[in-house]
Amino acid sequence: MKLLFGNKKNDLLSLLKKQDPAAQKIFYEQNVKRFLSVSKSYVSDLYQAEDCLIKAFCKIFKHIESFRGESNLDSWARKIVVNECLNFIKSHKTVFYLDEINQSFHEDIHEPEIDCDFNAQELLDQLPDAYRMVFNLYVLEGYSHQEIADTLQISMAVSKTQLFRAKEKLRKIYFQQQKKVKNENV
Repeated sequence: MKLLFGNKKNDLLSLLKKQDPAAQKIFYEQNVKRFLSVSKSYVSDLYQAEDCLIKAFCKIFKHIESFRGESNLDSWARKIVVNECLNFIKSHKTVFYLDEINQSFHEDIHEPEIDCDFNAQELLDQLPDAYRMVFNLYVLEGYSHQEIADTLQISMAVSKTQLFRAKEKLRKIYFQQQKKVKNENV
């Protein structure tokens, strides 16, 4: 599909608002890989992540008229993907949030230097759902603890605790993997 005007983003948006199938296909193809990565960062099962993504694209196309241009179209659409994943997790899984931080987490951790050769998605996939949701919302989406608390209907203290535990768990998983790799190479 050839866009006729100089501003391709505005042309695409106006065609999306007219429910133009060719424009929807272009938008889908431009964003599917990136949004699937976002979806997989919340829902570790690939097929369920794809289901969330399909539902999100349907919502994007159905509600494109409500996009007012106050933010970037990609940011608006990404938020829909994230919300669809959160809705899936809430409706299909039981997620437990623990309120208190175990004092053993406060101990100083002295670990060897970090080797930057690792797959972040594999590490995130090993986190429990509650940890992964809070970690993703805080680190990847830039939500504040208050926004996370409101979104997940938890307290700010629980949000902070889950983020702390997620970071600790990621650190432990990473160093366990590094030990395993070193032992295999010996």
